[in-house]
Amino acid sequence: MSVHDDLTAIQRSLDDLARSVGRLEQRLGSGGLDLRRVRTDADHLRESFALLRAAAAVPDAPRRPDLVPIPDTPYDGSLWTDSDDEGLGARDRRAP
Repeated sequence: MSVHDDLTAIQRSLDDLARSVGRLEQRLGSGGLDLRRVRTDADHLRESFALLRAAAAVPDAPRRPDLVPIPDTPYDGSLWTDSDDEGLGARDRRAP
């Protein structure tokens, strides 16, 4: 099965679940805590699946940021003339 087929099968199952929960609500009433929890869980599952389907619809989306190449050549020392050596204290004092 392809991903599209799997997503379609899951959508059908979720639709069946929603219909079944709706029938239970009609028969038992929607005031019970247990049935409200089932309805809420089914709704959350539908929302989560919608997010999954949206993510699967964009297969070319980058999964991680592009890598930035770091050159092997030394950096220009003049870039750090106005800063102290961090973590080592000032140049004219001793560390405790």
